Amino acid sequence: MWTNLHARVHKTLKYSLILPHKSKLVIAVSGGQDSLCLLKLLIDLQSKWGWYIAIAHCDHGWASDIGIADHVRELAHNWRIPFYLKVAKAMKETEAAAREWRYQSLVEIAEENQFTEVVTGHTLSDRAETLLYNLIRGAGSEGLGALTWKRPLTNQINLVRPLLKVSRAETLAFCQQFNLPICEDAVNANLDYARNRIRQELLPYLKEKFNPNVETTLSQTADVLKAESDYLEAEANQILEAAFDHNNSRLNRDVLKSVPLALQRRVMRQFLARIMITKPNFEQIEATVNLIDAPRRSRTSSFPGKIILEVEENYIVKKQLSA
Repeated sequence: MWTNLHARVHKTLKYSLILPHKSKLVIAVSGGQDSLCLLKLLIDLQSKWGWYIAIAHCDHGWASDIGIADHVRELAHNWRIPFYLKVAKAMKETEAAAREWRYQSLVEIAEENQFTEVVTGHTLSDRAETLLYNLIRGAGSEGLGALTWKRPLTNQINLVRPLLKVSRAETLAFCQQFNLPICEDAVNANLDYARNRIRQELLPYLKEKFNPNVETTLSQTADVLKAESDYLEAEANQILEAAFDHNNSRLNRDVLKSVPLALQRRVMRQFLARIMITKPNFEQIEATVNLIDAPRRSRTSSFPGKIILEVEENYIVKKQLSA
């Protein structure tokens, strides 16, 4: 049966080219409604695109995961699709640890079996949740525009998200329409996780009290922010290359003085990322921006690794403190 959702996703793929013809796809299937909807859609579209399709499942080894891997394996068997499984050993029950391990596992599966595309069922709803999650944590436009349609995982493997214009309500309706056997992870109901509180408490409140279409508007905002952030990042990189003296690890302040503050901050974030062992935070970036117009001999507090930045003539110079 060809549904409106089939047509929409096919149109998205046709115009975006995020999943090229005859690609080797490994689809991340958790057993939940979003990944089952994605799997069914891509199987139905396979004849039009000539893809080779396989299923990957990541078992965190938590009590809540018991039985889900067997469920997904049986699904793969019934649909005659190759199945790959990764099982974690004694992994911490945190969102960050689980996410990092899943992507690492998916890359390993792809590399071991020559897949070029890792495909996930992230939806418009996930994108809205991610924007709110990162906003609460204090992210800039780059973080607020996260969950992109496609990004590289390695030089040879891409992460692709074809459902970013599809809501979670639509994936559920699709699964019900085709009687797909949803197996929901109990972790998704655990309100100890911030993302679950956003999904189950904050977004429903925003829909009821402010905007019933808030997921769509937040997702569109993320799209706009992503495009703007990509442009500003490219501009900042050009400015950094013009200002940076690679031999002496210093920045020419004259190049930076006429640059708008938004770009100064991005230049400094890129600069600090080159010289620091940890990701720079807002305070460190602001302290470095302040050196652009500071008097000579001004300096920052020490950064990790006993690094300081000091103004010498028209330059911001990196220096290493002695132990």
